[in-house]
Amino acid sequence: MSDLGSEDAGEAAEGIGEYEGGRDDEGQRHGFGKARLPNGDTYEGEYEHGLRSGQGTYRFKNGALYTGNYLQNKKHGKGVFFYPDGSKYEGDWVDDQRQGYGEYLYANGDTYTGEWANNKRHGQGTYVYKDTGSKYVGCWVNGIQDGPAELVHLNHRFKGRFLNGKPLGRGKFIFDIGCEQHGEYIQPVEEKEEDEEDEPPLPLEPIWKVSEITKLTPWSPHDEELLIPREAAVTEEGEDHPASDAGEEGEERIEEGEGRGEEEVNQDQEDQEITDFGG
Repeated sequence: MSDLGSEDAGEAAEGIGEYEGGRDDEGQRHGFGKARLPNGDTYEGEYEHGLRSGQGTYRFKNGALYTGNYLQNKKHGKGVFFYPDGSKYEGDWVDDQRQGYGEYLYANGDTYTGEWANNKRHGQGTYVYKDTGSKYVGCWVNGIQDGPAELVHLNHRFKGRFLNGKPLGRGKFIFDIGCEQHGEYIQPVEEKEEDEEDEPPLPLEPIWKVSEITKLTPWSPHDEELLIPREAAVTEEGEDHPASDAGEEGEERIEEGEGRGEEEVNQDQEDQEITDFGG
């Protein structure tokens, strides 16, 4: 077991540690009470017939802390979890998992505010990258950017669809100077050498192909009924058109993938905290 401690371990030994508080007719912990567990964790809050239920605060011996609602020893309802590295989740819990609506402040200063399911970012949400000020506003599936979304930067934004964390299909860059660059992200196909047939192909970044530069238009990725990735080959209609400086800047910026690597690191952090603390 991790040396960071676990409520599961504390729960198993809770009846053995020190306790001061109310009890029911059968001698089980009931009402308000304070408990010190053999592993060094403490709990102060409400019990129902021997189980943590209601409002309470659970302190891990390493400094992590959860304060909020419990139901039968599980985090359930509204609650805040402070992690030892300085990160914090505040929002809804269901059966010991982040589920519903909540905000996660990461150790590097990034934030995610939106919907959760099974401890993952899932549904509609906004992820803000502290270092650049950029933000992703859109859909998530099991912790991954997936669906209609906007990627907003300092002086321009991209509006389109994402698939498995990458932009793919039709979209447009919108620039503050009042113009748009329309185009399509195409997934390239890696050509294998004859002696590389047994090696798995390396994932390639989607390529942005410009179709036209226009004034501001009302097009949105929600207008698309289906996301149908196109083949890597570019038709005559999809060939690059001469672009303004603003259009070229948009193509360069999105290929840099500002901040998305940090988001993946923070996803790993979430997964580790689930292992260490159960939430």
